[in-house]
Amino acid sequence: MNPRVVSIVLNAHLPFIPRPDFPMSWEEPWFFEALSETYIPLLEVLDHLDADHVPFKLGLSLSPVLCHLLRDETLLSHYLDYVDRQIEFGARELARTVGDSLLHPLARAYYDRVLDRRILFTERYEMDILKVLNLYQKKGRVEILTTSATHCFLPLYAASPEAVRAQLEVSISSYRAIFGKNPQGFWLPEFGWCAELDSFLRAYNFSYTMAEPHGVLMGEGEARRGCFYPVKTPSQMFVLIRDHYAHRDIFDPVSGYCASPVYLNCYRDAGYELDRGLVESFRGELGARIPTGLKYWAQGREGEERGIYDPQRAQAEARMHARFFLDNRISRLFQAGEYMTETPISLCACNADNLGRFWHEGFTFLETVFREGADREEIQFMNPQDYLFKQGLPGMETVIPEFSSWGTNGYAETWLDSSNDWMYRHTLRSLERMVELAERFPNDSGLKERALNQAARELLLAQSSDWPRMLYRQEFPDYAENRVKMFLRNFTTIYEALGSSYISTEWLTTLERRHNIFPHLNYRVFRRKK
Repeated sequence: MNPRVVSIVLNAHLPFIPRPDFPMSWEEPWFFEALSETYIPLLEVLDHLDADHVPFKLGLSLSPVLCHLLRDETLLSHYLDYVDRQIEFGARELARTVGDSLLHPLARAYYDRVLDRRILFTERYEMDILKVLNLYQKKGRVEILTTSATHCFLPLYAASPEAVRAQLEVSISSYRAIFGKNPQGFWLPEFGWCAELDSFLRAYNFSYTMAEPHGVLMGEGEARRGCFYPVKTPSQMFVLIRDHYAHRDIFDPVSGYCASPVYLNCYRDAGYELDRGLVESFRGELGARIPTGLKYWAQGREGEERGIYDPQRAQAEARMHARFFLDNRISRLFQAGEYMTETPISLCACNADNLGRFWHEGFTFLETVFREGADREEIQFMNPQDYLFKQGLPGMETVIPEFSSWGTNGYAETWLDSSNDWMYRHTLRSLERMVELAERFPNDSGLKERALNQAARELLLAQSSDWPRMLYRQEFPDYAENRVKMFLRNFTTIYEALGSSYISTEWLTTLERRHNIFPHLNYRVFRRKK
């Protein structure tokens, strides 16, 4: 009997961070934490598995925004400055906790980890995360997918073909510039799907995408194998279906593995709890405290006092949960296989930060899944592309999935409700104006072309799904609102300047320096297709 297939796909994305004028701007710690807690640890796991010849396979979606941040020399230099502050802080914490038998080992582990990762990042990885990931892609271990240019929630713009095409074209050109080839898989931002996207994705030669189970099972057509086998759309796009139970087993906030009380409390940072004098070097704009990365407390149980974190106990728990995860996947796949002649698949898809930045033990869990899974003959790990290559196209049902996403209630509620609906009338109006500009100035060059390209950047950034999500969840809502208004205000300033034939070169140059994403962007991507 052929082994059942488990396919793990991670989505790596961060909101755009404008190039700061000074180190430690307000939003920079998001990037610093993600790099230290998610992307470098992920590479460590890949290195360990590769060195031990463990036959792992992993899918990884890299957003063009994140790729830009990982290559921004100014941001990376600020990151090294931040790590140096962590090292200095760690040395002071070693001295402060020397008599504490519980805190001192944690301070030592933190200090050693920061030192090790600085060496890894600067010497082994040469400060180029993307280069290392591309190496694993060439080895056939990692399949790198792309997503829309600024992680735009596409269903809400599907009625405007120019918006979707621009997001896809910029994404593909960015991917090709970094990895030297075209992507095959497309990660739907926030798993947002609507039927109109089918023709767009196929027109740009994407082979497959992924969707939520309720979207496929409630779609037009019959998916008789449920979420255990992909379907195809009328345009011959493959759609893999996310395993809802795999995600629930890990990330359910009450019963999921990551809710274990022994795991590290990733939201309780020493930078917010120690006396201000002890964390003076971790002050951001206007003197606000920022995370140090040092965390002493376990999650504990709701309503109980949180205890000191026990790393050995937490690591053992993560390895145990990895075995539970494998047992559950094998059990469900074999139950499904009794009713199938094809090879069933469990697609485990989630945000990469959920395994690192927001679950400290997540990469111990992931590494154990691959190591333990390699010893189990009943399953094998495959990338989505490898799995689809071995399946028979005639055996797949044709289905047009229903409008769906992940997030609250499984539709677009997170990205369109009373907290954020105001922004869409402005982004859609700006989109109409951008199309107008692209049609009115088809062959311009010099300063005017620079202004048009910058207008396109501002519009793309305003369309990011990060801003409506933050507004809905009330996570930094003022910041998200200001970001959207700033991008749209910049766009409108350029639009009006082009109408009056006067552009401030100094203002435009400053804006290009701060919002320097997509340096080779051509505003003509917004022209109407004949």
